[in-house]
Amino acid sequence: MKRKLISRGVAASVALCLIGTAALAQQVGITTSKESLSAAYKGKVYSPYAERSFATFPLWGETHLHTGYSMDAGLFGNRTLHETGYRFALGEEVMASSGQPVKLSRPLDWLVIADHSDQMGFVQDVIKGDPVVLATEQGRRWNAGIKGTVEEAQATSLNLIETFAQNKLDLKLIEAYSPGSEKYMTIWDHIVKTADAYNDPGNFTALIGYEWTSLVKGGNMHRNVIYRDDATRAGMVAPMTMAEPYGSQDPLDLYAWMEAYEEKTGGNVLAIAHNGNLSNGIMFPVDRQYTGRKIDKKYVEARAKWEPLYEVTQIKGDGEAHPLLSPDDEFADFGTWDEGSLDLLTPKKDDMLQYEYAREGLKNGLVLEERLGTNPYKFGMVGATDAHTSMVTAEEENFMGKHTGYEASPHRVTHPFQKTETGVRYSWQMQAAGLQAVWAEENTRESIFAAMQRKETYATTGPRIGLRFFGGWDFTTDDVKSRQPAFNGYEKGVPMGGDMRPREGNKAPSFMVYALRDPIGANLDRIQIIKGWTDSKGETYEKVYDVAWSDNRKPDANGKLPPVGNTVDIENANWTNTIGASELAAVWVDPDFDPDQRAFYYTRVLEIPTPRWIVYDAHRFGIELPADSTKIDQERAYSSPIWYTP
Repeated sequence: MKRKLISRGVAASVALCLIGTAALAQQVGITTSKESLSAAYKGKVYSPYAERSFATFPLWGETHLHTGYSMDAGLFGNRTLHETGYRFALGEEVMASSGQPVKLSRPLDWLVIADHSDQMGFVQDVIKGDPVVLATEQGRRWNAGIKGTVEEAQATSLNLIETFAQNKLDLKLIEAYSPGSEKYMTIWDHIVKTADAYNDPGNFTALIGYEWTSLVKGGNMHRNVIYRDDATRAGMVAPMTMAEPYGSQDPLDLYAWMEAYEEKTGGNVLAIAHNGNLSNGIMFPVDRQYTGRKIDKKYVEARAKWEPLYEVTQIKGDGEAHPLLSPDDEFADFGTWDEGSLDLLTPKKDDMLQYEYAREGLKNGLVLEERLGTNPYKFGMVGATDAHTSMVTAEEENFMGKHTGYEASPHRVTHPFQKTETGVRYSWQMQAAGLQAVWAEENTRESIFAAMQRKETYATTGPRIGLRFFGGWDFTTDDVKSRQPAFNGYEKGVPMGGDMRPREGNKAPSFMVYALRDPIGANLDRIQIIKGWTDSKGETYEKVYDVAWSDNRKPDANGKLPPVGNTVDIENANWTNTIGASELAAVWVDPDFDPDQRAFYYTRVLEIPTPRWIVYDAHRFGIELPADSTKIDQERAYSSPIWYTP
């Protein structure tokens, strides 16, 4: 028998492990009493993560994904349902409805599948020829059209959607698929129970939700309703719908539904509006609702209570700012969709824009708060895709489009997406956006929902940029030099989504911001802080400040920062991180502060230029891109604002 040789060091380690804790402490001279430790560290905890209640990393997800249960998704070929959406978000490879395998670069942490509440499951029955559908003239015509040529199927799909959008659906079909009907509740039961099945606290969160699809003469007024609750509570009440006589297009009626739901179930819900850029001036009203109803205390208080967030970027355009509204902002013309409403029944006019974009909404909210005592547009920032493919693909190099018909193919770039009064909108104009990060303490429904309610959340156009933003009265550069700036941020100020603490002395507010590039993405160009405020006359103003930037650039005599440069290789669909910075940080004090003026501040982080998704299509399929197409973008992140009230 061979002897096992043990080195002297290993033998000593084994011996030490066998010695009692107290004896070992005596041998090496360590004092382990609680009193001695408290004295040594003067009552402070040594571990920086112990006794902390705030989040130390963002959780990535989105609140706006559709499956084949949504009418417009099913009509355009999506045959996949919630199971596919969750599996894809978890990082599994799935088969798209177009017959190609798709997978995320990295799993998501959480997801809301928000199918349209109106006519859930109706499309599946149109396709298979359900007797209830075939009992109506509309149903028979649509069933035959869907089975026809590709052109006939497309025309049928558009006709069905337009018929629904204009509230001209046969009453028998509305009744059969209305909330409370057997068909409807069977599908809703499947939706909420599937979410519970995929919800895995601590690892992956499946939040229950739906989209309330209000279309006022084609003007987008949609809201996504997000539940904190499980299937037991969410299944007790059917979702709110738009189609009359069972639903309503008025947000005030949605808020009433939300209140009734919470009273009946003891649960919690919130709503997120999106695509004000397609609302034709009715998303952020100041004087009157689209109904003609005056904006009053009831309206502002209800909206402030039920809508803590706004979806600022997605496939159908970026909604942060508009170049006509912000002519001094060189980065305002990004992903601009402003030709008209969803079905173009109302022509777009320039004077509608001020009631459509997030920055204007934030400014309008200050005016209404001065007038009525409550700010109805005090919202945090959310990014989402609004994809109707059951797949969250916000990455430029992995973009699968809005609908199944716009999944990856050699033809999709030049495929018409929407007819407008000024021409045709093509699919190359779609944005590969976006994602939402929440600063939640743990990956659970309760924690993520709480983060959304307190607005400690931010949006990106797709990259997973790390972003911290705090407001206070005495931040210094030493605070941001720490590798854990959040410790100082929470101790000395409030995080994104918060209200500034009462002013201290004669100080101006100071803001601490820190951004870290996506680990597999592009370097950062700059960090900006956008300020909006109102004066005593009710006039609103805005200003964009560059507060941190890369590559030792210097502003010119007018304060303008030179461009970061461009390393994009369009032919090879590539770029290099030889410019920009992997991280940027700053403490900025407002040089124009007036303590008597209401104000908000939010952060915009810009990446260096990178190729858009159409460039990857051109490289992989060997196609020519339209000469007027946008081929390069600077992706970005938007923090939730911090508000100052005199």
